[in-house]
Amino acid sequence: MIAKILVAAAAAVALSITPTATQPQAAAVTPITITGIDSHDGMIYEHGGQLYWVGTRYGCGFVWTNPATPWCGFGVWTAATVAGPWTFVRNLFDPAGTSGTYFNESWQTICRGDGCFNPRMMRRSDGAWILWFNAPRDQLVHGGNQFWAMGCNGPAGPCGAAAGAPYGSTAKPPLWICNTGGDFSILDDAGTWYLFCGTGTHTISVERLQPWGTTGTGVGASNLAGLSYVEGAGIYRSGTRYILTYGGNCPYCSATDTSYAVATSPLGPFTTPPGPAMRRYISGTSCGGQPRTVVTLAGVPYQQVDHWYDQLNETDAATSLFPLTESGPLLAPTNGLPWAGFDTFNCEVQP
Repeated sequence: MIAKILVAAAAAVALSITPTATQPQAAAVTPITITGIDSHDGMIYEHGGQLYWVGTRYGCGFVWTNPATPWCGFGVWTAATVAGPWTFVRNLFDPAGTSGTYFNESWQTICRGDGCFNPRMMRRSDGAWILWFNAPRDQLVHGGNQFWAMGCNGPAGPCGAAAGAPYGSTAKPPLWICNTGGDFSILDDAGTWYLFCGTGTHTISVERLQPWGTTGTGVGASNLAGLSYVEGAGIYRSGTRYILTYGGNCPYCSATDTSYAVATSPLGPFTTPPGPAMRRYISGTSCGGQPRTVVTLAGVPYQQVDHWYDQLNETDAATSLFPLTESGPLLAPTNGLPWAGFDTFNCEVQP
């Protein structure tokens, strides 16, 4: 069991952000597929008229489950529009570094073979940027949760204790409900953060985080909507409802479903549409991909999908953004007639 918990220095920092009226021209309500960028299982976000994309890299030769191959780190790219061009900025932290880790283990020790995945960049209400990601080895070797949280010096990093002043920090978040790990997303609900996490039993749980965003509270719920053998949780708010998206549990598989559940609180209870499992589908195949998270650009929620090609190195996997467009009752119509809660994904649009 991991015995030591590092408290993020980012809990005490404040970042002054100058408001801007400029918005990225990124969120036309059409799907788009991006190819040729070695960025995976991450997220696209916007700040100050610029788009940022953080993701796991494979191009240095990382092969999942093979500890003889190096872990390539989390890269960050910028662009003016989703269609690009995307420009590489940096790795958010040095994949060979050790600063702030348990037992002075390097990130190569932690992330080789078992990998480190799902980088999520969030801006706290005081303006500080926080990076979350998961490291499965922490659970396998140390018996702790898989998650790490880092304070970052801006929306493109650098992150972690090695980044130094003013905001660099590294923490192992204490968690009680999301105390295993897996794919995850974080919901910022008017300044309160909720961690929607996969579990060792391939279900989805939620835990509310403390206001500084690097510590759990023990408040939450497990086994959301009674789902099983699912992963890739995404979450967003639509009016007074919270929409949870997810797909079938299948590492690096192409063509898994994107499905949904609905709640009136981020802590649930979440409900899936009644009837056959296909009623839950937004897309039965995710257009040949697998859902990873939900991102909101210019106010429009998009399902971010990785187009895996069934290999343990996914350097060339494409990424799509599909708008989540409600087209009918999300649970059931009152007249009992067939319905579709969302427009299905359009697979034909390319940049």
